[in-house]
Amino acid sequence: MKQRLSIQAYTDGILSGNRMVLSRAITLIESNLAEDKILSQELLESILPYSGKSIRLGITGVPGVGKSTFIESFGKYLTSQQKKIAVLAIDPSSQMTKGSILGDKTRMEELSREPLAYIRPSPTGNSLGGVSHKTRESILLCEAAGFETIIIETVGVGQSETYVHGMVDFFLLLMLAGAGDELQGIKKGIMEMADLIAINKADSGNETQANLAKIEYENALHLFPSNGSGWYPKVVTCSATEKRGIAEIWELVEKHREILTKSGKFAENRQQQNLTWMHDFIKQNLEENFYRNHNVSTKTKEVQKAVSEGKKPPIKAALELLDIFYKSS
Repeated sequence: MKQRLSIQAYTDGILSGNRMVLSRAITLIESNLAEDKILSQELLESILPYSGKSIRLGITGVPGVGKSTFIESFGKYLTSQQKKIAVLAIDPSSQMTKGSILGDKTRMEELSREPLAYIRPSPTGNSLGGVSHKTRESILLCEAAGFETIIIETVGVGQSETYVHGMVDFFLLLMLAGAGDELQGIKKGIMEMADLIAINKADSGNETQANLAKIEYENALHLFPSNGSGWYPKVVTCSATEKRGIAEIWELVEKHREILTKSGKFAENRQQQNLTWMHDFIKQNLEENFYRNHNVSTKTKEVQKAVSEGKKPPIKAALELLDIFYKSS
């Protein structure tokens, strides 16, 4: 890592919209070094009063749905409206190198050249469900840097949807027409969380199939109970490659914010997300401290061996290690 800046230098750079300083700040908060963790918490406290003013938008979808193409088209529409957008693209990580595999900047080449857009790919590492542990912190930094819309693209691997849903204001699910019954299992759980379902790839020649899928999903949404926010999930068709339906999707995002703000749900959701963040951090920190504990680490291999050989029940082994941890803490 480059030489660290002072908190004041990081804060001033971020508030002035300096992309280089913003990128260095995100690298800082992603660091696992103890001194960087202390510095990153000071930085977050410093920029917190300047955050929270964006629309946080989560985008997910089944493999092959064209998430990156959609985000590029959607992002370019927003920049054409003179809106500053940040894309936090969560890339799957190599288990060998822990680095990003897909590299979203290469998949969103046109958007990455837009002066009003900022793209930051982050590897998932060992994070739950394919989401970077530091995504929430990155959102705050981007907001303080003046970005009005923060887009979070998930890997789309099940648990990540639930995790991202808990940190955004609007959850967009991209689907395909005629994707087959094999996807029904993943659809149901995600559909219950979606604020909007967009049938992508409704290109010329595929409109009929897309419209049939639209009716099917609209019928399915009627089976889900209302969440009490005053917003009822919609289904639309769009074509990212032909730039059709993109403006309408943004209009619905803005309408959603307007309705939830009037009902008080928007602020309530943000407050709940902050509490969830706090509890998630506690769990993460406890787990890290548990495995870093010297007495636990020296005993873990022996206990693991006994469990893998069937000589000790897993629960008993876990309780033994926890007992060691509590006694040495």
